[in-house]
Amino acid sequence: MLSEQMEQLFYGNGYYKIASNLPEYTFYCRKENQGTTILFVIDYRQGLWVSEDQYAHLKHRITGFMKEKGEEDVHILTLILSADTEKAKKLCISDSFCWMIDVVSKRLIIHENQVPDFYGWKGLLEEYLAVLQQDENRSGDGGMENPGNPPESGGTGGNFGGGKSGRKYRSRRQIAEMSWVTVGLVAVNVIVFLICTFTGDLLYNIGAVSVRDVLEEGAYYQVLSSMFLHWDVNHLFSNMIVLYYIGEIVEKKTGHLSYALIYFLSGIMGNVFSMGYELLTEQYYSSAGASGAVFGVEGALFLLLIIHRGKMEQMTVGRLAFSIVFSLYCGFTSAGVNNAAHIGGVLMGFAVTAVIMMLRPHAGTGKDRGFNES
Repeated sequence: MLSEQMEQLFYGNGYYKIASNLPEYTFYCRKENQGTTILFVIDYRQGLWVSEDQYAHLKHRITGFMKEKGEEDVHILTLILSADTEKAKKLCISDSFCWMIDVVSKRLIIHENQVPDFYGWKGLLEEYLAVLQQDENRSGDGGMENPGNPPESGGTGGNFGGGKSGRKYRSRRQIAEMSWVTVGLVAVNVIVFLICTFTGDLLYNIGAVSVRDVLEEGAYYQVLSSMFLHWDVNHLFSNMIVLYYIGEIVEKKTGHLSYALIYFLSGIMGNVFSMGYELLTEQYYSSAGASGAVFGVEGALFLLLIIHRGKMEQMTVGRLAFSIVFSLYCGFTSAGVNNAAHIGGVLMGFAVTAVIMMLRPHAGTGKDRGFNES
């Protein structure tokens, strides 16, 4: 049955089953950084009827049960498995944390009044159900539910376990979770540097940012192009090693597009700070390097660490704060270092990430998370 197949998905993502004497109701629990999440699965098969009051009472009892165990912050998502979606809709229409799964078409149904995601489960369920449907179509089975060969339990979060469905899911998930933006940025910076070794000062003369060129000649593109130029191998290596190490963490936590936004806005703001400093001090020079953007990624990670209560991916707030302060100190005590770009970058990275977190509270967890307001 579909409920049995999905149980392996829950186990593979770190959930454990809470015993129940009612076979139609199943509870799966997992401890999170921000409380405890519970997946409340109702197998709404033919012959079962649950009123709205009974349903609300069940969720209230689950919350009370967890609080008795010392879990004050409890987030519950109900998953109703049914072939009669109209019947199931009547049950969950008043609950924003309730989704339906059509067991016939293997389709996840989320209505407008319901949360668009819950700790990344929208994508997990949709992809898993799609793979199950493909396997069923290939085998020629058109029945409502087919046990088939349910995936074996085990593995880490995001794994289905064994079987064809599991292998397909793992390969797709691993590709999706790769830090493509970070890898791409490092690759582009290296390629541009190699081109510069053959073209001499050509790209530096055109692409390095100069406040005079920007304001007097309208070379606004330099605010962006200078982020991909580095003066020497040491300059390139120091930026790219930090970018790859820290950028990978931030990209996985915020998502590809949000991470790219953080990176480019931080780099641009770093150059704006640099040009402002030049105008203020009347000391003019050409600047190049990804340092502003890299410092922005560090600023983003600093905020994420605060959100994760001081520790994440073997990184702590104190350790990162020391790294940022030490880097700025080295810049201020060294010649030829654009400290204004560093300061502008780290402030922008922190600010952009804060805005992303306000607009998308589920960001920063590595999954698209929703929050139970009840």
